[in-house]
Amino acid sequence: MSIYYDSSDVQLHHGDALEVARTLPDGMARTIVTSPPYYGLRDYGEDGQIGAEASVGEYVARMVEVFRELRRVLADDGTFWLNIGDSYLSDGLAGVPWRLALALKEDGWSLRADVIWHKPKVLPESIKNRPTRSHEHIFMFAKVNSGYFYDHESVREAGAEASTRRYEAGFGGDKATALRAAGIRIAVEGKREYDGMRSLRDVWSVSPVSFPGAHFATYPPDLIRPCIRAGSEPGDIVLDPFSGSGTTGAVATFEGRRYVGIDLNREYLDLSLRTRFQQPALPWGEAS
Repeated sequence: MSIYYDSSDVQLHHGDALEVARTLPDGMARTIVTSPPYYGLRDYGEDGQIGAEASVGEYVARMVEVFRELRRVLADDGTFWLNIGDSYLSDGLAGVPWRLALALKEDGWSLRADVIWHKPKVLPESIKNRPTRSHEHIFMFAKVNSGYFYDHESVREAGAEASTRRYEAGFGGDKATALRAAGIRIAVEGKREYDGMRSLRDVWSVSPVSFPGAHFATYPPDLIRPCIRAGSEPGDIVLDPFSGSGTTGAVATFEGRRYVGIDLNREYLDLSLRTRFQQPALPWGEAS
């Protein structure tokens, strides 16, 4: 085994994601939440690093191989959440996110959702011939087409004010109170009264955040909190095969889950230990 750190709720592995995945037991993780190195974006200083392939096709093929092995490690009712951004090549945008998503679907994953991560605040780009990029994708996959675990209630969000006003005008307020007192049902069979909440939408507006000591991109905790809440229950294992600074693990443990992380770079594992897992709580905000 390649265990680098082990505690009651956190286990970190040092090594290549595919090689380490081959040592993990079947069905160990309830959900996988990760953001792998983007194609051609950054040199992480490691031999064999993902993202430095000679072509997008090679990158996609390698990613498919990694996640094929991780499908075995995922519980039968588990989900896999993949944050991925695109890259520009000499002839334009590479189209990496959808090329990868469709390749994973072809390899046997059930593609359940394409969440758009909308970034309200982004760094300006010195370009004048196209719009500035302000979004990435979070693809939700499952091992099966139906019967997978998804905690709908845990990720409901506040509804629009207009919906609340319409409800109160027709069914809420004094009118609803009087009807309930008279024993008259408001909700249609199989539905419930409107409580001001709605199902989670597939466009998430979350501004990027910087993390001290990290010389690479880290996604914000609030971006992946819904993935962890919807995809697992307290006590479950959340797996990130590209652990980086440990954001996934910090949010997972804060939410009462256990965490298994893998990273090829020892410096990143050290960073996550110093800043994420040897702290009493998240240093960058409270759970929402």
